[in-house]
Amino acid sequence: MSKSRLQPPRGTRDFYPEDLRRRDWLFGHFRAVARRFGFEEVDAPILEHEGLFTRKAGEEILEQLYRFELHDRRLALRPEMTPSIARMVIARAGSLRLPLRWFTVTQNWRYERMTRGRKREHYQWNMDIWGEPAVTAEAELIAAVFALLDAVGLARPDVRVRISSRALLEETLVQGTVLRDRPEAFPALCVAIDKFERIGEDGVRELLTDPDGSVGIGEADASFVVSWLGLRKLEDSAEHVPAGSPAYADLRRLFELLDAYGLADRVVFDASIVRGLAYYTGIVFEAFDAARSLRALCGGGRYDRLLESLGGPSIPAVGFGFGDVVILELLSDRERLPECPRRLDAVVFALGEAERPSAIRIATALRRERNWSVELVLGASRLKRVLADADRAGARFLYLLGPEEAARGEVLVRDLESGEQTTEPISD
Repeated sequence: MSKSRLQPPRGTRDFYPEDLRRRDWLFGHFRAVARRFGFEEVDAPILEHEGLFTRKAGEEILEQLYRFELHDRRLALRPEMTPSIARMVIARAGSLRLPLRWFTVTQNWRYERMTRGRKREHYQWNMDIWGEPAVTAEAELIAAVFALLDAVGLARPDVRVRISSRALLEETLVQGTVLRDRPEAFPALCVAIDKFERIGEDGVRELLTDPDGSVGIGEADASFVVSWLGLRKLEDSAEHVPAGSPAYADLRRLFELLDAYGLADRVVFDASIVRGLAYYTGIVFEAFDAARSLRALCGGGRYDRLLESLGGPSIPAVGFGFGDVVILELLSDRERLPECPRRLDAVVFALGEAERPSAIRIATALRRERNWSVELVLGASRLKRVLADADRAGARFLYLLGPEEAARGEVLVRDLESGEQTTEPISD
């Protein structure tokens, strides 16, 4: 077998025991925070009908699908979780009690260009609220993001959540001048300006003015859009939006609520945040490390018309996705990654084969009656090697059974932290 065959496909990962312990540590925090906020966990197949993800034409995600045909069915590995959750909500829309607070921790697949913090296979924590139209839902979700960041040990200044609004941008461009006569081009414009961080002002301007592109606006209008992306104070956007703008009022209210959560110093307005997926309809947000050295840790927003686009009822919704790759990179940069050593309660070792049946009974009793994690030494080994392995595995006790102990009906118990030794009757 070639060396390349011994490696996982590019953009995917093997998880050895030490890696999986660290992943479980992170997932444990995902689940603990979600439950503290009153959310319930759900799940869905990693394999979905391709059509669930191809209704939103013009998005990069369509080019990133792992898709195939099997028995005349077009299938795909899920690139994101939100459409699957939307499908589940539609299936029981008449019987669900709203608002729903659901969360997931799932594996997702996108065939995309890899950079630091970006892989083709990743795990993602999603939290979604269905059935609440007010920005109280956005505030609760952003608070959950910061609860997670605090739980994993990041300092308050390490991460900022940047907030904007698709609705505010739409009011400015569609009800204003840039797209007044071509409102249907707005989703394509959002896809273009979502690339702002990667391709810069000139690249966005080129996409917007391309006569063969999906937007095709003039140089002056493109310059206005680019200047809009540079706004960093909500008040500066007021002069461009219609009087009594609902989108502007929602943003003002959201920042007030986040102040009540004690998060005012951790959130900022950033007009360049638009999110690349076409289904977003209102407030959008992304979390970045303060130095912007990595891609977004998480992103989300409001998607009130997603169910309708999939043939379901009109139910307002908001949610976010938080990937595992970028947060682990950031924790590593900040030297905050935990060691996550292996932990055993006990190791049971029989010095000879004559004592093995008794050792088996001891290990079985410890596992069943004390609910301990117990490693039974299976083969012949020297005591020095057993002690070294037990220490490396983080074992608390060593249960040692030799001929003399077995003759007395006892087992020698060594506390590997204190070094103290005692005996216990095998019958106990």
